[in-house]
Amino acid sequence: MQRLALFDLDNTLIDLDSAFQIWVREFAGERGLGREAVDWLIALDREGFPHREVFFTKLREHFVLPDSVEELWHDYRNRMPHLVRCRPEVLDGLAELRANGWMVGIVTNGTADNQLGKIQRTGLAEAVDAYALSGVEGIRKPETGLFEIAAKRCGASLTGGGWMIGDHLVADIGGGQAAGLRTIWIGRRTWPDHEHTADHVVTDVLRAMDILYDLGE
Repeated sequence: MQRLALFDLDNTLIDLDSAFQIWVREFAGERGLGREAVDWLIALDREGFPHREVFFTKLREHFVLPDSVEELWHDYRNRMPHLVRCRPEVLDGLAELRANGWMVGIVTNGTADNQLGKIQRTGLAEAVDAYALSGVEGIRKPETGLFEIAAKRCGASLTGGGWMIGDHLVADIGGGQAAGLRTIWIGRRTWPDHEHTADHVVTDVLRAMDILYDLGE
């Protein structure tokens, strides 16, 4: 099997949940919404809406805000790339994988401006061989086309196999398997309606990298 490792972005390589909580506190503070608003927004996020436009529609209605949903969503996308962080040890791990002959890519769903901003501002753009964004390509995980684009940009083909690492059982694990890849699930939360069929389950992307290192020895 070729040394191809494709990684999800949010809550895999970067800690989106922590960045979101920072944004919530900023948002509530700037608008004088109070502590209860912070708890309400975090709870709303945990309900797992499929798109942020739904989230901001509910937010706008609940707090009777004058801003349009489009304005709220736009401001959020502009702010988040400044709040997310990629741990230095994660960047080091990616560098070590590449130094050991791995082709490394990012496969992420999301709007082009938001996801590209995160990749560029965290240093991940220089830490990987390539990336494929659904907001640019018009294809979303779990569709195999997005994996194919990332693999090709890494100089590989899905026919040679490889690995997909991510936290979403459907988009990352199911999508990766459909693309012919082995998978490592970053399993930090339960999925009551889904059974995982990943090759490995870890709680931190660094442990996933350890597994890849061991395979490459």
